[in-house]
Amino acid sequence: MNDHVQRSLRHKLIVQSIEKSGALRVEALADLTGVSAVTIRRDLTELAARGALRRTSGGAARTFKEGQPVPFGLRFAEDREVKLRLAAAVSGLIADYESVIIDNGTTCYAVALELAGRPLTVLPLSLHAAVALGSTPGARVIVPGGPVDTDTLALNGSQAVDAVRSMRADVLVLGTCSASATRGLTSTLYEDALIKQESLRSAGRRILVTIADKMNRTSNFRFGSPADITHVVTTRDARPEMLALFRDEGCEVTLV
Repeated sequence: MNDHVQRSLRHKLIVQSIEKSGALRVEALADLTGVSAVTIRRDLTELAARGALRRTSGGAARTFKEGQPVPFGLRFAEDREVKLRLAAAVSGLIADYESVIIDNGTTCYAVALELAGRPLTVLPLSLHAAVALGSTPGARVIVPGGPVDTDTLALNGSQAVDAVRSMRADVLVLGTCSASATRGLTSTLYEDALIKQESLRSAGRRILVTIADKMNRTSNFRFGSPADITHVVTTRDARPEMLALFRDEGCEVTLV
């Protein structure tokens, strides 16, 4: 069998496997196809250029139509191990018996999983995080009211904003849609930006936790700046100039 046929069959197997599972890492695809990780990365680059899949950090994921939101479960599966490492680092910055606001999003959900069972008072801004914390004895979980977003289970209504305003938390664990040097911390949704802004005002320590590629983007609605953050927890591939923006404001930076 010539190389072109082999590559064609391998590409077909890669795409079918990712469509079925949602997301796979390079190592899993190398085991599946029997080729090297270098070859898989080359395959993924070619397939992504054709729109057959989406590259992720360390692997690839199923494609979606433009404008179609990626389901929460699939977004959490992407870079799951990285998000869990970030969550472990965030947990180390939070002491027992402190009060915590946990933002919505998949990385913050990983933080909720890591904090489950610890003696904390927590106001989670998504039902995913609330269930993760409330399913294990230990934390006192306060769930704000208001409408719940389908799939993300985020709480972004006025009742959630009021709940945040009424709390004086020791710590905020903040996720972000994007961060940039020119526009600061931004979100794709106005309602999400509003509750993030109020959360920043309600917490003593403010931990931004995000994978590095989100620190190279910008979105429509600004809710803060590097000066509003006291701690940044991100991945080691973060651009030095972006980290400098936070360090210049006195932020403590943790890389995992």
